[in-house]
Amino acid sequence: VLSNPDYSLTLSLFLSHCFLQFTAKQLEKLAKKAEKDSKAEQAKVKKALQQKNVECARVYAENAIRKKNEGLNWLRMASRVDAVASKVQTAVTMKGVTKNMAQVTKALDKALSSMDLQKVSAVMDKFEQQVQNLDVHTSVMEDSMSSATTLSTPQEQVDSLIVQIAEENGLEIMDQLSQLPEGASAVGESSVRSQEDQLSRRSVLSGS
Repeated sequence: VLSNPDYSLTLSLFLSHCFLQFTAKQLEKLAKKAEKDSKAEQAKVKKALQQKNVECARVYAENAIRKKNEGLNWLRMASRVDAVASKVQTAVTMKGVTKNMAQVTKALDKALSSMDLQKVSAVMDKFEQQVQNLDVHTSVMEDSMSSATTLSTPQEQVDSLIVQIAEENGLEIMDQLSQLPEGASAVGESSVRSQEDQLSRRSVLSGS
């Protein structure tokens, strides 16, 4: 029978596990919303190109890429949070509860409540160290969220997306896109499709 202190720590971790699972689902919803927003911006790109308005198309293309990257970042964090939830469950099952782990878990709850991805990532690093000490460490995603808040989108990606949407819809506007770098179409096709493939794989892995 667990002593009162042990019971309290176990209960704390159990509640944290439930909270982590809930948070992972919320992050997945944010990822889906960002992907939906990205597609909406791409539709605006098409409309702007049909109206021969390349400048507006560039703005919408930048928004589309930013939203797509945002969605990927939310999915990455959802996967990492889910991995941590599994570790918490393992710790509770094995009764491998330590005071340090409980303290780190409380810090993780606080970071998740603020939805600050960098804080969550930092706290989870500490948590994983505690789990590793219990010899129940499992692999987690190595992608850092440090690049998740980049404010600018590479111009090459913007131009490439414009070319891709124009080609997909048979829009004859190449004379207006003469300023685009040579080979941008190929780059756009591979870049955007690569991101879509990655998002699809993440969605499958997260069970959506």
